[in-house]
Amino acid sequence: MSVRTPDPDPEPNDGLGGFGDGSTGSSDGNPGWLTDVELEEARRRLPMLYVEAIPVRTDGSGQVTEIGILLRSTPMGEMTRTIVSGRVRFGETIRDALFRHVENDLGPMAFPLLPPQPLPFTVAEYFPIPGVSAYHDDRQHAVSLAFVVPVTGTCEPRQDALEVTWFPPEAAASDAVSAEMEGGRGTLIRLALANLGLLR
Repeated sequence: MSVRTPDPDPEPNDGLGGFGDGSTGSSDGNPGWLTDVELEEARRRLPMLYVEAIPVRTDGSGQVTEIGILLRSTPMGEMTRTIVSGRVRFGETIRDALFRHVENDLGPMAFPLLPPQPLPFTVAEYFPIPGVSAYHDDRQHAVSLAFVVPVTGTCEPRQDALEVTWFPPEAAASDAVSAEMEGGRGTLIRLALANLGLLR
């Protein structure tokens, strides 16, 4: 199965992504906008910077009780699980990129709790050649900053996500869920749980 790091999702005046989607230029005034051809050329020459967010729900004491994992359908009709993910735009802060992608994937009422200076729990490197690392993206070399993001509102998936499934930590770390995750993201879930002290 072909697995990719997802591009940022459609937004008004934003096409299919922060760097380009096949439009013919900088029609929205964003100097970081690339056409499909420019994006392919950049992917052949440069690592792409991404943020990934694992949404969580917490109880009153701040203990993580649920892990949110997206369910998506591939163009081939296969069902896979993934997490919130997308590129960082030129001139965009990491915090703003995180907020934008959480809102894109989980809806405007998700209400993510982001600190003023978010710190990733790990850095994941995606390679187009399988086996170089635990993570694989057949289009590109991508470097991804991975975050745990508490959400307090109602999550209604948008774009190509069909639903958000909320798993207890033990189930999120299971082999069954990991087998459904694309691009090695089951490893990211387990690293997040270990970072939270929840991996047993």
